[in-house]
Amino acid sequence: MARPLKREKGQTRSLLLHAATKLFLEKGYANTTMRELANISGVSYNEIFRMYDDKDTLLSHLIDLVIEHQFEFSTSYLKDKTKDNLLFYAFESTLQLYIAESSEHLREMYSVSYSLPHTSHKIYEYITVKLENVFKKYLPEYTTKDFYELEIATAGIMRGFLINPCNMYFTMDRKIKRFLKTTLKIYEVPKEEINQAITFVESFDMESISQEVINTLEEYIINRT
Repeated sequence: MARPLKREKGQTRSLLLHAATKLFLEKGYANTTMRELANISGVSYNEIFRMYDDKDTLLSHLIDLVIEHQFEFSTSYLKDKTKDNLLFYAFESTLQLYIAESSEHLREMYSVSYSLPHTSHKIYEYITVKLENVFKKYLPEYTTKDFYELEIATAGIMRGFLINPCNMYFTMDRKIKRFLKTTLKIYEVPKEEINQAITFVESFDMESISQEVINTLEEYIINRT
């Protein structure tokens, strides 16, 4: 009997993450089993567990790539539109809320990521660096540790807004305005600048932009792995 062809570790990871993206978006995180991941990816069940301890660890790696894609897309999209870090933060946060609102399975992935200790702490560490870069001018006496603590607080707010769908009363417009007003006050951003940030994000077709991010997610993950 011929032995199965050996793959490079990076190739195996790419196959697995691509399959996970496809299944999580189609079926949802909770409804996808590791057996299904093995069948779709062509990576053996045992090989998956040698690479990832469990499905949560796999999600942690995948959500890293989702957030990276979201950040890199925002950077590219806004390159010629603004150099203001506050406006960038408002745009990226709004984009994440729109992405979650456009796909219940992505909403679930974000929700789980903000809930599990391992994945949430990775998010805190990743975002803290960006927060310090944006808000240091408003809180010059704050250290990285202070911004880490504020990220824990504002990540809780983000999770709350992510997991609660819009309805006829809590519209997307109200969700964005309430989120930005609440979080930016925590970082002591002046009211006039908060209003400028809200006006800035309202100038974009965020629904179409979020769909573009989702449509290019699988390709991004393949290229990054």
